[in-house]
Amino acid sequence: MAHAARKLNFMIKNEVAVELETLVPQGQRSKLVNGAIVKELALFRRNVLTERLMALRNMTPKLSTAEIVEAVSDDRNRG
Repeated sequence: MAHAARKLNFMIKNEVAVELETLVPQGQRSKLVNGAIVKELALFRRNVLTERLMALRNMTPKLSTAEIVEAVSDDRNRG
């Protein structure tokens, strides 16, 4: 099944365009750019989520290792 695609217009540096045209055959450029964008979006999402987790971490009380182990043990024993 073919995936839907959209044509987008955006600017890239001339040097990047020249290298893309030189190294990547014409029929494979969209696939390469799409794959690169997918990877960068995943990294971007991870960074956003990491920032949110770090903000939450700063809002929660600090617990010792013993307190964490006890809480996990209690939770497991609740069944």
